[in-house]
Amino acid sequence: MKGKQKVLAVVIIVVLVLLVIFAALIGFIGDYLWFKELGYTSVFFKQLFTQLKIGIPVFLILTALGFIYLQGVRKGYFKRTEVAADKVNKKALTGISIALAAISGFILTYISVTRLWFEALKFSNSTTFDLKDPIFNQDVSFYVFKLQFIKDVNEILIMGIIVFAILSFIYYFLLLSMAPPKKIDIPPQQDDVGGDGFENYDDNVAANPIEELLKKLGLNVKGGGQRQRRQPKPKGTFDFQELLHIASKQVTIIGILFFLMVGVNFFLRQYDLLYTQSNILFGAGYTDIHITLWMYRILIVLSLLAAIMFAIGMSKKKFKTILAVPVVMLVIGVLGMGVGFIVQQLVVTPDELSKESKYLDYNMTYTKNAYDLENVEVKSFASSDNLTKEDVVANMGTIKNIRINDYDPAQKFYNQTQAIRQYYSFNNVNVDRYMVNGEYTQVFLSAREIDETKIKDTWVNMHLKYTHGYGVTLSRVDKITANGQPDMLIKNIPPESQIDEIQIDNPALYFGELANNYIMVNTNEQEFDYPEGDSNVYSEYDGNAGIKMNWFNRLIFSIKERSMKLLVSSNIDSDSKIVINRNIKERVSKIMPYLDYSDPYVVTVDGGLYWMIDAYTTSSYYPYSEPYDTQNSNANYVRNSVKIVVDAYNGNTNYYLVDDSDPVANTLKEIYPKLFKSGEEMPDSFRAHIRYPSTMLSIQAKIYERYHVNDVKVFYQSEDLWQISNEIYGTEEVEMKPQYYIMKLPGEKDIEFINSIPYTPKDKKNMTGLLLARNDGEEYGDLILYKFPKSKVVMGPMQIEAQIDQDTTISKEFSLWQQSGAKYSRGNMFVIPIGESIMYVEPVYLEADNSSLPEVKRVIIYYNNRIAYEATLAGALDSMFGKGTGDLLESEAPADGGVTDTDGGAAGAGEAALSQAELVSLANDAYNAAIKAQESGDWAKYGEEMAKVQDYLTQLAGEAEDNVTTE
Repeated sequence: MKGKQKVLAVVIIVVLVLLVIFAALIGFIGDYLWFKELGYTSVFFKQLFTQLKIGIPVFLILTALGFIYLQGVRKGYFKRTEVAADKVNKKALTGISIALAAISGFILTYISVTRLWFEALKFSNSTTFDLKDPIFNQDVSFYVFKLQFIKDVNEILIMGIIVFAILSFIYYFLLLSMAPPKKIDIPPQQDDVGGDGFENYDDNVAANPIEELLKKLGLNVKGGGQRQRRQPKPKGTFDFQELLHIASKQVTIIGILFFLMVGVNFFLRQYDLLYTQSNILFGAGYTDIHITLWMYRILIVLSLLAAIMFAIGMSKKKFKTILAVPVVMLVIGVLGMGVGFIVQQLVVTPDELSKESKYLDYNMTYTKNAYDLENVEVKSFASSDNLTKEDVVANMGTIKNIRINDYDPAQKFYNQTQAIRQYYSFNNVNVDRYMVNGEYTQVFLSAREIDETKIKDTWVNMHLKYTHGYGVTLSRVDKITANGQPDMLIKNIPPESQIDEIQIDNPALYFGELANNYIMVNTNEQEFDYPEGDSNVYSEYDGNAGIKMNWFNRLIFSIKERSMKLLVSSNIDSDSKIVINRNIKERVSKIMPYLDYSDPYVVTVDGGLYWMIDAYTTSSYYPYSEPYDTQNSNANYVRNSVKIVVDAYNGNTNYYLVDDSDPVANTLKEIYPKLFKSGEEMPDSFRAHIRYPSTMLSIQAKIYERYHVNDVKVFYQSEDLWQISNEIYGTEEVEMKPQYYIMKLPGEKDIEFINSIPYTPKDKKNMTGLLLARNDGEEYGDLILYKFPKSKVVMGPMQIEAQIDQDTTISKEFSLWQQSGAKYSRGNMFVIPIGESIMYVEPVYLEADNSSLPEVKRVIIYYNNRIAYEATLAGALDSMFGKGTGDLLESEAPADGGVTDTDGGAAGAGEAALSQAELVSLANDAYNAAIKAQESGDWAKYGEEMAKVQDYLTQLAGEAEDNVTTE
């Protein structure tokens, strides 16, 4: 009976262990099935296989070394002590030795594989930068791919020394417990004069501090005046001198290794000098090279000497010999810091430019290289004031694509008018370019996704019924309706397109920015497709995404997703599939966590919908390169070398390496050869939509604020610091962000898609430069800086904003809007080069308190100290450059403004867009409003409305004259 109970207990224990192991493997198995679905099993297993390749031999070697080490400890113990042979269980000691060696080996192996596996891959797959640092003459790849690996190995070796020291202590404790010594052989040894050895047998001499400390710990270091065989102490006690004698070889080995590792640490700290930050430069400076570097080199030599002296001191049992070199090292370290401070203050600072000139030049050169700024094409820009109507018409490709819609108002409009149902949402609005009825056109595009927070929270709804979003909206950035809202070119459900070149054949979005839940497809429950009138249209998924739900997978995912419904639901059969990791950013990060990502943007290609994502390679180990300022990163190297395309229907995720000059990306490709495709493999239809990302340009623009100069003296004295311009956005002053445009660059024949950001001098308002990134064709990624002349003032965005605020016509209307309960806001200011001139454009939005739909009510153009303030871009162009300038722009919205000089006086041009009937109607409305104000005693309002009446009558008079002249 007892035997059966034992068997049953064993069976239960085995089952429980297997269940625990299975539960622990649930996440692993689920991830494997997902990577297998994507065809990226080699990516999934890379970490595991690398850790096994490192871990297995490291564990075996460390365990073997640990066992050999402990066997040596045991042998030395029995050699130096006399124990009762019949009381020694050698078999047990051997088993304990193996167990301790295996435990210590496992600890060090676990630390090694978790910390080193990816660094080891970078080390072994590193690709060259073909650029060496100026101090140690190492290729930059050494710092980016190898240095951290070497540092980690050194730290783990130091941990290993500590682990072996602890192991020694534990093992000696066990030996003393299991085989207490009867006698300990301590050979006679003559002390040095002065008694600096481990032993002091003169009881009349005061104990040294070390002895006192050991006494407090309960360790006896006192002995008689003559060395002799020691008798065993009472059980549970031991003599420190005896233990030290027994373990002298192990202590010697550990001490030697420790000082060798200290020397390696100082050797590696040399390279850290290349990341030193001072007030004037990033990287090693004069004091670092001439003082600190030599201090490290001296300490390296002393570390080797300390290892030798430690061995000698241990063999002779002399503290002075052991401590002499470490004390000297401490003195050298303190002295080095002191000398460095003195040299910096008395030698370098009084002659800083001369002493640091060479290192400043290194800082400039390597920072520009790290941020891909060494090949910026600098062009002089005259910023002339001779722009004519003919020039504007000749650049109509630029004018037609001036963005008078903004992201936030467009997103509000889409959500109000195109969401159709409460559970649809437009999470983001992105700008891109398409051929629209034969013209290269800049557009807004946004995906209509399911907002899972607005669905009734039932399992069927969340995971079986509402599985996908539906369609996109598309509008031109330069067109508005008569109400001042985006003029939709693709809208409604199903998508209705007014564009010959763009038809949405498959509008379903199973993957997106808001798709956070897992879903089940091909179930017995029909999927909601889209609403149609008072009913709904249903569909069944016909794509290749998802993992087949056989009984094993149902079990796995029911545990992984913590849902028994996956296991028991009658809606799920063997043909059903589970689709996981549908959130785009989470999806790409899970596949490749060693890249940084921008927000996705949706594109339509060949009738389908896709997401494109910009991915960045970064490093914090580029020598002499200034880190860019972010909250979560100290990276000082960045490239946008990878573009990712995700099929919104099938979930296929492709990584394209579009910049093969990036060594970091090339190294990742060497590590994951089946993940990264060549940029040449990207279909042209997708290549037409890659963008130079604003994130990348923002980082480069920030760095370029200081590093645009080439003269070391100018750089040192900060004579020519720039800053990114500010603007009024909404009603607040903010720093400008890069803006996309379609325009014809000066000297070019064709329009192209560019991204740009303007500069002003540090703490000044005038504009000093315009940085542009090209996006199309062979010129993709080229950076151009249009540098404005210093001999004249080129108005900056905030100066233009101030002119707008001071314009009496504009400020009066802004005040009227606020008094009437409406809320106005300004859109982005656009700095547009046309020919050799700069034109500024800014839309103005009006939003009623009872409405959440901002409307474009005015467009402001500033050029050559004049402001055009009209209801449309066409009207503003007419006002600024003469009638007919805006004829090529389609617009039906009424205008009621004019060109004003910068002092606020009306120029009276540009009202021809209003008919006589409209002017009469407006004058009548203003007169009636004035009478009401008079009756209520609001004389200020009365005056404002009468001023409008006079303005409309003046326009009517001008219209009549024009008609007479024409006749």
